[in-house]
Amino acid sequence: MTASTPEPNRYAESRRRAYPGVALLFVLLAGLLWWMVLPGNPYPAAPVVGTFLSWLVLLAAVPLLRRVPRRRLGAVIIAGTVALGLIALSAPPRTSNDSARYAWDGIVQKAGISPYSHVPIDETLKELRPEWLFLPGSTTAGGTPVCSPGLFGTDSVAAYNFPSNEPLCTAINRPHVPTIYPPTAELYFFAVRAGVPDSVGYLPFQLAGLLLGAAVTVMLLRLLARRGQPLQLAAVWGWSPFLQLEGVNNAHVDLLGGALILAAGMLIVGGRPLRSGVSFGAAVATKLIPVIAAPALLFHRPVRFIAAASGTFVLLYVPYLAVAGAGVLGFLPGYLKEEGYSEREGIRFGLAQLVSNGQWPPVLSAAALAVVALAVLLRTGNDNVWDQQTVMIGLTLLIVSPNYPWYALMLLPFIVLSRRWEYVGIILALDIIYMVPKEEPQAAMINQGVLLVAAAAVAAGAWLRRRREIRQTACSALAGDTLKNAPDSY
Repeated sequence: MTASTPEPNRYAESRRRAYPGVALLFVLLAGLLWWMVLPGNPYPAAPVVGTFLSWLVLLAAVPLLRRVPRRRLGAVIIAGTVALGLIALSAPPRTSNDSARYAWDGIVQKAGISPYSHVPIDETLKELRPEWLFLPGSTTAGGTPVCSPGLFGTDSVAAYNFPSNEPLCTAINRPHVPTIYPPTAELYFFAVRAGVPDSVGYLPFQLAGLLLGAAVTVMLLRLLARRGQPLQLAAVWGWSPFLQLEGVNNAHVDLLGGALILAAGMLIVGGRPLRSGVSFGAAVATKLIPVIAAPALLFHRPVRFIAAASGTFVLLYVPYLAVAGAGVLGFLPGYLKEEGYSEREGIRFGLAQLVSNGQWPPVLSAAALAVVALAVLLRTGNDNVWDQQTVMIGLTLLIVSPNYPWYALMLLPFIVLSRRWEYVGIILALDIIYMVPKEEPQAAMINQGVLLVAAAAVAAGAWLRRRREIRQTACSALAGDTLKNAPDSY
């Protein structure tokens, strides 16, 4: 008895020592996040440098969380998610002003006007303009509109009012075009802005991002517990610089789409294809790109799932379609052209450009996506849906190579559930493409280089995983043969 008592004591002592280590690393994460979003930070590379340093700190923090008692671990992770979120929302959006458009669409809808019917520079809605989104501009000697720096806490855009042609400054990007966002996003914009005065700035969407991020953390904790996996893995999502910068500080609506896709996965695994389809249809009507998650959700009663998803998508569009007609397409066609998806050069389809040029990169990329989608469709089952979702979304982002890292907000939860950590490299590659300033011709080389590194990481992860599976299969077969050939004993 006496000899065995030190063991529990050592275990308890190990747990007690974990708390200061976790606290110290969490403080480092909080400090780095504060530095990343600090208004007027004189170091322009703070977001990207802080992001990479934060991932390294998180890499050290997650193993230490194993020593926190399981009954307390969920609360610790959720509390950390909320605490970091409060830091993230303490400053205006740092690297994107997309939430300015969200706010304007919500303000317009509160006034009973369709967000698809008017562009922000239209003076028809001048009385609705709050000063934190719109201010009078000035012109240069040559008549070009200009804005003073730091007007709105984020980037300002110089434009002309329509039809007066007076100079205007706004925090809204592309103020000369109608909104691009589908109906689920527009309903979200309205809901977030409905209960606050128009004079309130970015905070409502940042707070909504914090709540959504915390909700996804809870969902991940529930799924990890149900599967008997380590709960500390949820911190890879909740404590990540990616969630806090893009989901909370920049308040991207992609976080809502990602939460709905995760909910669709949970429901399909639970044998509820109709409810899963409704959630998925709402996700696609948030920003369209979530449609890439479909192949990994069609393994259980696909007809019901597709019917529910399609019906939900159409029903969400009906009220807006009744008011704006074809205007519900908004700026989508122009956006696809402007962002280079219809072009044959630029960063889009960056990996395909390494092997071909001209008209072929989009064609090769489409063929690769078709192969990935078919493979995922054929391989997905109830026991590997998270793995296949990681593959489908991750490889799509890698092949298409969008300029915006926040598209990957729908990828990270599945990385956590599948534990395919090599796919974090795709997120980091998109961060570099978006946040690191570059000039041609070096820009194309750097962008394609980071995509190639991310692709190599994914390939290495797949090879190591396959090697481990073959080894485990061989060991199991050897053990079975040994038992079969063993002499009977009594």
